[in-house]
Amino acid sequence: MNKKESNNPKGGINQDDATKKMDTYKNTKKKKDKALPWWVEVLFVQIGLPDKFLIKILKAKKETKEFFNNEKRELITLLILIIILAYFYPVIKHTKNKLDCESSARNYLIKKKNIIGINKSELKMLSTNFCYGGTEIYEIEN
Repeated sequence: MNKKESNNPKGGINQDDATKKMDTYKNTKKKKDKALPWWVEVLFVQIGLPDKFLIKILKAKKETKEFFNNEKRELITLLILIIILAYFYPVIKHTKNKLDCESSARNYLIKKKNIIGINKSELKMLSTNFCYGGTEIYEIEN
C-alpha cells in the first residue's frame, strides 16, 4: 500500500489526469504561438500584401504536398524515364546526323558521279566513308 495508486478509490478525478489536461492545453498554446515563416513576415507583415494571397499560397502548398505524397511512385517513374531519355539523346542525335549525311552523300554520288554499275553495299560504303572524312568519293572518275 506504499505505492501510489493511479485510480482514486473514491471515484473522483485523478490528479494525474488533471495535470495531463493542463499539459495538453500548454502544448496547444505553444503550437499556436509559433513564429511566422520569414516569407510570410516579409510579404504580408512588412510589405502588407492582402491576406487572400496568403490563403491561396497556403492552400496551393497544402495541395502540392498532398499530390506529391499520393503520386510519389508515378513521379519517380517519370523522373527515371526523363533521365534515361536525357542520357540517350546525344546518341540518338548523332545517329540521326549520320544517317542524314549518308543519304546526302548517296544522292551526291548518284547525281554528280553518274555511277551506274555500283551495287547498294558499295554505295553505302562510299557514302559512309565520305561522312567520316574519307576522300574516296573524289577519286571516282566521271
